[in-house]
Amino acid sequence: MTVADITALVRSRSTSARDVVEQTLAHIARVDGRLVAFTAVFAERALARAARIDADIAAGVDPGPLSGVPFAAKNLFDVAGIVTRAGATVTAHDPPAARDADAVAALEAQGAILVGVTNMDEFAYGFVTENAHDGTTRNPHDLERIAGGSSGGSAAAVGAELVPLALASDTNGSIRVPAALCGIFGLRPTLGGLSRRGAFPFAGSLDTVGPFARTAHDLTTAYAALDPRFTPYGGQLAGLRVARLRGYFEHGLTPPALRAVDLVCAALGRVDDVTLAEAARAREAAFIITGAEGGELHAARLRVHADDFDPATRDRLTAGALVPAAWYIRAQRFRSWFRESIGEALSRHDVLIAAATPYPATLAGQRTLTIDGVEIDIRPNLGVFTQPLSLAGVPIAAVPVSGGDPLPLGVQLIGRPGSENVLLALAAELERRGTVGAQPPAAFPDHGGAPADRPARARA
Repeated sequence: MTVADITALVRSRSTSARDVVEQTLAHIARVDGRLVAFTAVFAERALARAARIDADIAAGVDPGPLSGVPFAAKNLFDVAGIVTRAGATVTAHDPPAARDADAVAALEAQGAILVGVTNMDEFAYGFVTENAHDGTTRNPHDLERIAGGSSGGSAAAVGAELVPLALASDTNGSIRVPAALCGIFGLRPTLGGLSRRGAFPFAGSLDTVGPFARTAHDLTTAYAALDPRFTPYGGQLAGLRVARLRGYFEHGLTPPALRAVDLVCAALGRVDDVTLAEAARAREAAFIITGAEGGELHAARLRVHADDFDPATRDRLTAGALVPAAWYIRAQRFRSWFRESIGEALSRHDVLIAAATPYPATLAGQRTLTIDGVEIDIRPNLGVFTQPLSLAGVPIAAVPVSGGDPLPLGVQLIGRPGSENVLLALAAELERRGTVGAQPPAAFPDHGGAPADRPARARA
């Protein structure tokens, strides 16, 4: 069900928030053993919250536009009384969170109900959600394939219809990549636009938080709850100046990904072409900044508890901690220039269009892929089109579209800082026309059954 469906039923008392939560918990218990989306489920908390919402409605009090809507949060968001693991075990002995993260609190203030936290790449450093501690999150369209990352658990939970909404984070593409691979909507807001308090950091100068949803309307409702300043777009979408990113953003595209972009551009009518100078260097700068900031953040843990890290994460963070200061400074200087470059393109166009990933979801455990006769490393190249854009701090919506492949793909809608309302309105219009939209999860399992690499999930 959509957010609107749930809130209408709960507000009218046709069903209760408790019934919605109980059905959600039962659904998670039945199927998540194979999906591996959740790392902890908070049944007692969720049921208590549902009881309060039902009591408010019975008393004539409207709990808000998300009344009774269950949601999940990536396990780097603080949940009061719970240790924030951020996909790691080295954090297991940290003190429990004293309060909910601001994003969690914002959704619950509008009537939503947190039911659990979701799997992720350790410390958000990755694009696949193959977690050495919690298992591999599976794609709801093909359980042999990845969900993307680092917010793969949240994306899979929404894509598999376990919850209608989920919170995630995006540093270099961690919302946009799994949204694309799982065939759902996702939003990376303007850098600094939403509070990150209570969200475990990765690279502080690039981190954002944002929502996933199965419809553009639900995504808009969630974002409006997260950002009290949000105002729906009141302009004419037909008058938007749209451009397609060419050059760098066309290299390595598989035919399905290319067709997905073609479909969106065709639906929008007149679309100009734009080339962003130095996009490849922007990706290199993002790598340096990410590595340096992430490495510095975890330097103390690496010195004392290196063996508790996933070896792949440990090696990347260690390398980042050794980045020379001069490299970092030059990368930040280049970032200022690149931000101005995108700003110039967005002064002439309202929205830029690019693929979210160069290819659909790959098999779990697969390390390389051959495109145009060239073998590439899957993990880093999933973010080849998202990472450069993160450097500019602009808002980006990922919209799901079929490119003629059985697996979903995503297209990025890129706007000026603060133009989330434009991007969300455009996503809704494309959905209304049938150009974009989430599809039923083709591989959704009928019942659970934990795969061999799935550790036991906590239940609180």
